Amino acid sequence: MGVDIGSILQKRETSLAELSGKKLAIDAFNTLYQFITIIRQPDGTPLMDSKGRMTSHLTGLFYRTCCLLEKGIKPVFVFDGKPSELKKRTLEERATAKKEAMAQMLEAMKKGEVERAGMLSQRTAKLESTQIEQSKELLDYLGVPWIQAPSEGEAQCAHMAKQGLVYAAASQDYDTLLFGTPLLVRNLTISGKKKLARRNITIEIKPEEIDLEGSLKQLGTTMTREKLIWIGMLNGTDFNQGIYGIGPKKALKLAQEHQNFDSILKEIGKEMDWQPVYQLFDSPPVIEVTEKELQQRGDAQRDKVIKMMVDEFEFSADRVENALKRAYKEPEDKNQSQLKKWF
Repeated sequence: MGVDIGSILQKRETSLAELSGKKLAIDAFNTLYQFITIIRQPDGTPLMDSKGRMTSHLTGLFYRTCCLLEKGIKPVFVFDGKPSELKKRTLEERATAKKEAMAQMLEAMKKGEVERAGMLSQRTAKLESTQIEQSKELLDYLGVPWIQAPSEGEAQCAHMAKQGLVYAAASQDYDTLLFGTPLLVRNLTISGKKKLARRNITIEIKPEEIDLEGSLKQLGTTMTREKLIWIGMLNGTDFNQGIYGIGPKKALKLAQEHQNFDSILKEIGKEMDWQPVYQLFDSPPVIEVTEKELQQRGDAQRDKVIKMMVDEFEFSADRVENALKRAYKEPEDKNQSQLKKWF
């Protein structure tokens, strides 16, 4: 979700190979939602084991993390904490939308409209606490570090990037730029060839970088992150509704022409309790972390990975074994119980 300001930002296409050797703070909730939304059966049903437990999140997290490690990328996953009170409206709206989508999906299934039901099912995706804990457990077994943010995960990612602890924050949400990340990497966990079901075509999604300072300079000599936050608030974020009829380009024009936000509201004849929203973006709740906390958490435990993925959740043993070998450059000896360190 987040703020929709992508159309006014300067983007640079990159690749996993170019990101090799770099440490990236990944917005975990954003990533897991992608997995449970996209990784589904043709009829929209999420992947499940024989006990009916969803495994879409584990599928995406395991194989994509192994892919990143194979490319030499050093991921650090950052999990959301307690959401801001300002996000209450957005969360309620999302819950309502999911209920409506569920009702429409069930109706489509009754009518035998499999494709439509599949599309609607993506709108019903919900990340449960059990799935979050399973994801953390898998990361522990893989030896991949993760951080528990006090509140918004993308804010914590941005803070770590500002501190120089990571190369960039990785998220689909442009909010991460409003939180101040110097560099945002998008499409990191969904890059590759994707088939568009309704159009029956295949496209290639590539990672892209957005440099905050570069984008601000492109937007004008007077543009600052403060004004970028103004643009976000006018357009609407997860923390405020924005002003009806004002999109990114109109908001940009207003930000360029004014020296304070109140004067913008005066010109357009609107009111907004904007200070709490601005404060959240400017100084969000974050924690300080050390470089040591972002290093590998001991040797990755191959036996526990196999037990969880294969024995418990019924993944293919051969596919899991092969992914681990590629990720950790394992020797051919299958009896080796410890994986190589990757930091």
